[in-house]
Amino acid sequence: MFLYLSKLLPLFFYPLGLACISLVVALFTLWKRPRIAALAISWALILLLLCSNAWVSKYLVRSLEWQNIPPAQLPTAEAIVVLGGATKSAFPPRPTVDLSEQGDRVIYAAQLYRQKKAPIIVLSGGRIDWRGSGSSESADMADILTSIGIPSEVLIQEPDSLNTYENAVNVKKILESRGIRQILLVTSALHMPRSLKIFQRQGINAIPAPTDFLVSQGELQELSSTPKAAILNLLPDTYNLHQFTSALKEYIGSFVYWVRGWV
Repeated sequence: MFLYLSKLLPLFFYPLGLACISLVVALFTLWKRPRIAALAISWALILLLLCSNAWVSKYLVRSLEWQNIPPAQLPTAEAIVVLGGATKSAFPPRPTVDLSEQGDRVIYAAQLYRQKKAPIIVLSGGRIDWRGSGSSESADMADILTSIGIPSEVLIQEPDSLNTYENAVNVKKILESRGIRQILLVTSALHMPRSLKIFQRQGINAIPAPTDFLVSQGELQELSSTPKAAILNLLPDTYNLHQFTSALKEYIGSFVYWVRGWV
């Protein structure tokens, strides 16, 4: 039940969901209460304009992504742990497993292994039933890694986790069974602050190894590189709205996990 609620309830806090609710209110009050309808429409418009401009979205994303900027040289560890959410299953017409936008996690794990940062890779992620059946995310990641030359014998799959908390709990069991004390934790930079706190709460000595950065120094500089750029970046854009929503999701997730005592 918590899994369903965790996916459903935040929709009422995201900009697009709130804007839709406001427009529904406006629709039902337009004739009898036009002032309320006007306020609801104004709120929806302000919300979408504010949350879909580059200035707001990129700085909100940066507030999360830049919390765990890795050093130039990551230390070695006993295992690399990769969190799911990086793949799309091989359903027709897709010929094989595809990497999603977060697929940098899988590629970065392979790079760290080839740099001899750790001798094994733990792949953590199940498959939420309403998002399609098929292989677990851990199995999909294993397929990608073996296809690019990572030996299958160094891959350990954890196929049961359906959220980040379960990632940490289930990975802890694997680490304890193998006497592993220190890991490199690989996930998207946006997801790292919450993930790191959850793993540390489980008593896991996790070194953050973030990847998939959405905001770079260059992109922030571009916001105000010229007066025209500064103005154009105020205009609404669906990608900016997506980034804002992703960052807001992490803040809401951190709050919910804090309430439950998971971070």
